[in-house]
Amino acid sequence: MTLILASKSASRQAMLRQAGVSFTALPADVDERALEADMAGAAPADVALALARAKALAIENDVNPVLGSDSLVEVDGRRFDKPGSRDEAEAHLRFFSGKEMRLHSAAALARGGQIVWEHGEIARLQVRQLSEGFIESYLDAEWPAVSGCVGVFRIEARGVHLFESIEGSHFTVLGMPLLSVLAALRDLGELVS
Repeated sequence: MTLILASKSASRQAMLRQAGVSFTALPADVDERALEADMAGAAPADVALALARAKALAIENDVNPVLGSDSLVEVDGRRFDKPGSRDEAEAHLRFFSGKEMRLHSAAALARGGQIVWEHGEIARLQVRQLSEGFIESYLDAEWPAVSGCVGVFRIEARGVHLFESIEGSHFTVLGMPLLSVLAALRDLGELVS
């Protein structure tokens, strides 16, 4: 089995590679912002699942399973996308300071143009009080690497300094509910159980 990963995410690729899953990465061509706009009143968990499904269905393959995944950050009831600029990243970090970040991570598997499995998880990350000096030095070190990261952090790098506590799966925080994905691939007969 060769899984098709409908993503260019280095983090998702690293998770699958480290888990020994054979895959080919083919980034899905999905207008995420348009889909989010269409679902403006929906819960973040539902939006994350819809984006994962859309990505899985965007890659046509009748033989191999296609994995779509997405993550959304919610703080104080507001959804946040990847920052478009360093100034926007600074504004996001200022807003997150001292608040709980809810990271919604979802995955979906498609085969033959049909969704055969989907799952979403939530991680709760308590952001510590961030000083202006910390935000500046953090972005000096991490920008532009975090420009492609919802929540403006890479937990496997300096992003860990943003938080005082984390509840939820490490893999969910990295951007994909990996344990559930692996279980689904076993259940579907794609991995040896």
